[in-house]
Amino acid sequence: MQDSRPHGRRVVIVGGGFGGLAAARALRRAPVEVTLVDRRNFHLFQPLLYQVATGGLSPANIATPFRWAFRRQRNIDVVLGEVTGFDVAGQRVLLGGDTLAYDQLVVAAGATHSYFGQDWAALAPGLKTIEDATEIRSRVLLAFERADRTTDADTRRALLTFVIVGAGPTGVELAGALSEIAHHTLRHEFRHVDPSEARICLVDAVDRVLSAFPETLSARAVESLAQLDVEVLTSAKVVRLEPGRVELEVRGAAQTIACETVLWAAGVRASPLGEALAAQTGAKIDRAGRLEVGPDCTLPGHPEISVIGDLASFAHGRERPLPGVAPVAMQQGRYVARRIGATRTGGTPHPFRYRDRGTLATIGRARAVADFGGLRISGLPAWLLWLFVHVMNLTQAESRILVLVQWAFSYATYNRSARLITKDGRGASQDE
Repeated sequence: MQDSRPHGRRVVIVGGGFGGLAAARALRRAPVEVTLVDRRNFHLFQPLLYQVATGGLSPANIATPFRWAFRRQRNIDVVLGEVTGFDVAGQRVLLGGDTLAYDQLVVAAGATHSYFGQDWAALAPGLKTIEDATEIRSRVLLAFERADRTTDADTRRALLTFVIVGAGPTGVELAGALSEIAHHTLRHEFRHVDPSEARICLVDAVDRVLSAFPETLSARAVESLAQLDVEVLTSAKVVRLEPGRVELEVRGAAQTIACETVLWAAGVRASPLGEALAAQTGAKIDRAGRLEVGPDCTLPGHPEISVIGDLASFAHGRERPLPGVAPVAMQQGRYVARRIGATRTGGTPHPFRYRDRGTLATIGRARAVADFGGLRISGLPAWLLWLFVHVMNLTQAESRILVLVQWAFSYATYNRSARLITKDGRGASQDE
């Protein structure tokens, strides 16, 4: 790949998620030449991915093409490609047969699903990409379609049973949305089956839902889930997944659930690029595959390499590393950009300090929880706040308007207009 960028000014950002996007934007006035590398040509607003998975929004509503996002930023180039490794000694990023030289490297490669060493991906799709979301959407809608056609009671019961593994924000959001689909959206659309007979089970190995939230808010979330007819099983470990069944160990007792649809929201593991960097730099990796970084988000001994977001294990001054959430990645991205700019002008930046502005999770319409340290709210006020925060953080103004209109329509009618079955429920496109 021909490289005409001036030596000493080359900043390469790997990954266009929240951290990478924030870093790239914050460098818009810096005296550097930025290259953003991603295997996709768009930024994905992952917090609303569950809305695509449950037919509330279309993929285009929550995705922004990089070239559009940076159309007015003159010091950036976008490269569509997959990073396969690094040449740390030569300060180059490997892109298959091509390479990109850097003076400063920002790695924001994110994370993927973790099945804790089990081969369950085909049986229980996770929710990280648009492909994941459309796969889940197809599996859920196909389950109702097949239940409508079968005459066997046991088969129908299994088809109408949905198990969500993981009771964090993603799992809770999926459970609430599935309940709305079953009890409202599809209520009058089938002739041979009652969608409201659906059984929705939310399973987690820990002893409460939304374990990152205070216990009082976890309890309120459980109350809201009960109102939505969601069955919550805590202290329940998945010991086996097979087609048509989930085997659990619930507080030491075995339990089997016959079901055709299992969704995975239980864990993540950092990008494999972390291991590639560790092998060349000697950096330490934690149990989740994250690289341990210094107070300035750089790898020890490598001030030219910054690691941020889900790939970084940042625990300075804290009992445990910062969580892998969008606000952390965005703040780290902006910090690294400031540090790079300060380095160019001879300044000495302060260590990174995360400002926790609160945590939100939605459970269903007019149901949410919010934790702002001393202020904890739930119900409609928390839900309205959740709506505002998520809409305002969408990248495009057009997306904000479209999402608001779509949500207003859905709130008034319970309809989810993006209920398209585009795959066969096994990952293959219907066009294939």
